[in-house]
Amino acid sequence: MGTQNPSAPPRAQSASAANPTRTRHHGGGIVHENTRHTARFVVIGNHLVQHKELSLLAIGLACHIQSLPTGAGADIKSLTARFPEGPTRIAAALRELETHGYLRRERVRTPTGRIITRTVSCNQPGNRPGHRPKAPHREAADTGCPDRRPARPATTDRPSRPREPRPRKALPAVPQPDCKVPGLLRTAVDLLTDLRRHDSRLLLSAADTAHLAPGVAAWLERDVLPAAVRRALTADLPDEPLHRPAALLAHRLSDRLPPPAPFRAPAPPPPARLPLHNCDGCDRGFRAPEPGLCRDCRTTAAPGGGVPARCPSHPR
Repeated sequence: MGTQNPSAPPRAQSASAANPTRTRHHGGGIVHENTRHTARFVVIGNHLVQHKELSLLAIGLACHIQSLPTGAGADIKSLTARFPEGPTRIAAALRELETHGYLRRERVRTPTGRIITRTVSCNQPGNRPGHRPKAPHREAADTGCPDRRPARPATTDRPSRPREPRPRKALPAVPQPDCKVPGLLRTAVDLLTDLRRHDSRLLLSAADTAHLAPGVAAWLERDVLPAAVRRALTADLPDEPLHRPAALLAHRLSDRLPPPAPFRAPAPPPPARLPLHNCDGCDRGFRAPEPGLCRDCRTTAAPGGGVPARCPSHPR
């Protein structure tokens, strides 16, 4: 009974960690129950989820970023608000993804001049980890992301055709006067030409002046004085340079157009002035339609209609 069988192991031996396939052969390991996705899914490559150098946090963060729609926030502040990990761990995971080519961050300038940071997620990076794209004028880096920039045509010895000028953007519409009186339009043109004396940035071309003149005439037609029109066009201008001063003036002419002037009844004509005559009786000046006697001489005139011998107002 005390003799042991030398061919039998003293105890059960576990599977070697260096041979993970042994567990699969004995029925252990993971079993997949897969259901085909038809909506709201993202394709993740095994090169990411089974990456041997990335941390588990970096792999999970990369899967989350690849599932986000275009334009969603992927900065440290947005990710910290979404997950329980702190900003330090999330920043370290982002640096891992950036090192291995799954992520890159670019600084771009918006049309308004503001500098923003844009995050680019690559679901298939290249085989050169840590390689970042070079400057645009150099050879592009092999990041694995599709290059959407159009290929430049090969240079030839043929002379290049001159580039056509870009079409000039039309100016905004301006109000139109009811009656285009030549004198009114002439006053409007003079007013627009004189604006450069008040602000040197309001130097207008002949075409811009011809476009804006009817709008100024519409203001003048509404009983607005030229000084008031000039004040409305030049007051509170921005401090920065004006790239299209004519467009700004056209907007102000339309946006600040005053209402029509109230109706006013025409003034009655002045009374007619009678001609001046000398009285036949007293030689005094008076106004009457025809020559004759003044009012005093007519009062003291003889019954027969003769001239009085003596006027009470002017004795002889």
